[in-house]
Amino acid sequence: MNLALVAVVAVVVTLALSWAYFTAQRLNRLHIRVDASLQNLAAALDRRAALIEALDPGAASQAKAAHGIPLEPALFDDRAAAERQMMEACTSTHPSIVDASARVELAHRFYNEAVSDTRSLRIRPLVRTFRLGGTAKLPVYFELRTSGL
Repeated sequence: MNLALVAVVAVVVTLALSWAYFTAQRLNRLHIRVDASLQNLAAALDRRAALIEALDPGAASQAKAAHGIPLEPALFDDRAAAERQMMEACTSTHPSIVDASARVELAHRFYNEAVSDTRSLRIRPLVRTFRLGGTAKLPVYFELRTSGL
């Protein structure tokens, strides 16, 4: 009887530790995905700002201001406001700018989806209780809210 109980406890502990290990690994991959998506979004925003600066003289100062704000979670609101001002000032419908705006929209969507996936796993009670997310900060959404071209 005791041997059967020890075997059951060992199986349960092994399953619990396996779940925790694989969940922590998944969270790590999700955080890497968020970081990569943020880098892609920053590159797309910077490319669009550089194109607008070069092709639309009327929006060059706003593009330079937007390009000068790094895309970091603490500065998301500032960068989004600068992007909105730049797009409002942009009057060009040059195909390169239209293409860059489409790439920004895709990168924006991919980043926010990565954040959503990571947050949905991080806020689960067992994940929070066992701190499987480690010391990583909870990722935040980037709200662009531009109309685009």
